[in-house]
Amino acid sequence: MGGRPITCLNLVNFPDGQLPPEELHKIIEGALDKITESGAVLAGGHTVEDSEPKFGLSVTGVVHPQKIWRNVGARHGDALILTKPIGSGVLFNAELKGKLNDATAFNSCIESVTALNRTAAEILAKFEVHAATDITGFGLAGHALEMAQGSEAALTIELDALPVMAQAMEMYNAGVTTGVNRHNREKTIPHLRLEESVAEDRQEILFDPQTSGGLFVALPEEQASDALEQLRESGLEHAAVVGRTSQRDNSIHLVIK
Repeated sequence: MGGRPITCLNLVNFPDGQLPPEELHKIIEGALDKITESGAVLAGGHTVEDSEPKFGLSVTGVVHPQKIWRNVGARHGDALILTKPIGSGVLFNAELKGKLNDATAFNSCIESVTALNRTAAEILAKFEVHAATDITGFGLAGHALEMAQGSEAALTIELDALPVMAQAMEMYNAGVTTGVNRHNREKTIPHLRLEESVAEDRQEILFDPQTSGGLFVALPEEQASDALEQLRESGLEHAAVVGRTSQRDNSIHLVIK
């Protein structure tokens, strides 16, 4: 991470004859809007006929070789910052099943996942980032564990400090979940310690798979306050310090309290 996108190619699988061409046009237009917002250009693409619509981008960019952000390398004494709220996985599933009646909550979710991480990355580039990743399909616990396993310190995350999307916890409490939560939990639990204060009904948000989640970074404790202030002043109002690094305790890489 830490690079700047230059060119993009559209990669499209589309069910010809099953969906109107206008739907494909909307997908391409939405992608182009975000490509332009990122500062890159659309150089072309490839389209394949498929029974299930799929879309992605192949992106080429540049990064200074001394300024690459890796998803490992957090150090003892670092603070952990998360730039976006989590909970999009369960909210999307709840909406699909017709169980989410709060339009405001869903609109806020869409606003979050469609926001680029460009601003956050540009601000954090001013600081000494030791490790960075984005939170996507493995959920916060999965991506945090990956960072911890490649670092010399354990990561401690405070559940109460996590920014969570409106209605996400309510959906879990109502029995809604995702098809990925169980997998994410099984992969992380052997290396994770949940403190007794973490109630069972609040744990699932840790394993919630994210679409276009925020950045999760480790940086020196003494820089965290300034970084957080700048992130919030830029409009990232949900950015938060969500934990700290600590001494490694045998096989435990990640602690949730």
